[in-house]
Amino acid sequence: MSRRALPFLVASTFFMENLDATIITTSLPAMATDFGVAPSQLSIGLSAYLVALAAFIPASGWLADRLGPRRVFPAAIALFTLASVLCAMSTGLGMFTACRVLQGLAGAMMVPVGRLVVLRNTPKPELVRAIATITWPGLAAPVLGPALGGFISSTWSWHWIFLINVPLGLAAFAGALWLVGPSPGERKPFDRPGFVMSGVGASLLMFGVELASRTPADWPMVVGCLAVGLLSMGGAIRHFLHTPHPLINLAAMRVQTFAVTVWGGSLFRMTIGSAPFLLPLMFQLAFGLSAVTSGLLMLALFAGNLGIKPATTAILKRFGFRRVLLGNGVLVVIGFLMCAALSSTTPFWIVALVLLFGGICRSMQFTTLATMAFADVPPDDMSGAATLSSALQQMMTGMGIALGALILKFTEVAGAAPFSTASFRWTFVVMAAIALLALIDGIRLPHDAGAQVSGHKSPDAKPKEAA
Repeated sequence: MSRRALPFLVASTFFMENLDATIITTSLPAMATDFGVAPSQLSIGLSAYLVALAAFIPASGWLADRLGPRRVFPAAIALFTLASVLCAMSTGLGMFTACRVLQGLAGAMMVPVGRLVVLRNTPKPELVRAIATITWPGLAAPVLGPALGGFISSTWSWHWIFLINVPLGLAAFAGALWLVGPSPGERKPFDRPGFVMSGVGASLLMFGVELASRTPADWPMVVGCLAVGLLSMGGAIRHFLHTPHPLINLAAMRVQTFAVTVWGGSLFRMTIGSAPFLLPLMFQLAFGLSAVTSGLLMLALFAGNLGIKPATTAILKRFGFRRVLLGNGVLVVIGFLMCAALSSTTPFWIVALVLLFGGICRSMQFTTLATMAFADVPPDDMSGAATLSSALQQMMTGMGIALGALILKFTEVAGAAPFSTASFRWTFVVMAAIALLALIDGIRLPHDAGAQVSGHKSPDAKPKEAA
């Protein structure tokens, strides 16, 4: 019972974390009025949350190993819920930003540790179903967040976009105490240099890309953040490879299936993460649709995300990780090109079908990457793999949004009218090219990659001789 319920528990925390990354976007004007600042200044609330996530996720694996998931996971849920209440009680921009940092810190401990609990307690043959359960909220929350935030703010007040976390958090806290069993902690030293370098590097990279997407952009600050961030991340990787007790164990990078999800998978996560940001903007600013109509159209993307979930296990078993990764990857590229072909005169039913198709493909690709990442990772390296995967997933999703905004800006420099159909068309074409580039990494995979988890039997496999 507890083993089957764990993925649903972790999925609920994943939904809370990802929802809070986007739900405030449509509530910024109301919040700015209450705080007495310009709406543009509230973007620091978005950045603070994402930067805190990126900075503290590397420490989640060490805490889980040191204190045990039964202590860390419920404590992180409780802290996230408390931070949500404090966000709702904020009376100024400074207090709100500090509360968002606290919320990001809690989220950085909550989801990675929860995912690690599922990985450690799920047999390999059941991993596809468990990962599919965990990952769908990460796709659904960015789609539902802006619409839900706008509805709550207009119906009640912006405070309730944070207070809705209270019943969810209390239920998840009780579930964590009930479902997560005790496990012995490991007495290993905390890697302070690795924590500082990885935290500074991830934070500056996230902040630099986010700054580049603003209008106008402070380019000296952007270049400085990106340069220092890359140097710091490079130093952290070098440190992790040579220190006896690294904060993030990179041993899983020697496993080909995991490495592919890091390199090519990161490019895919960026493109997939840009869609919930670009599409509503295109519908409202380029096509002239209302926020309500845009939100209703986005439900087709959400329907595609959910609709394919029951079939993911069967599809992976029938075709295997490699064929699904490459074949569905091509469909993701086609989905972006189809979005580029939309216009204000396209019938709504065609737009809905395009979004439904895109939702199916992005969900299938996301589940394939998330499951294949851990298919061949040895149990001793699982903690480091889960931490690294969580950190990259959060960073790439945030960077996908910033990258979409940045490409939009460059289309204007190239001559397209600001937020016109042409500017969005070229942005989707570039995203399709990035998604196509991500496929190169998967070509090197063997046909039976991750077969222990997918259950796929290659036609080239020779039957074992009877004893």
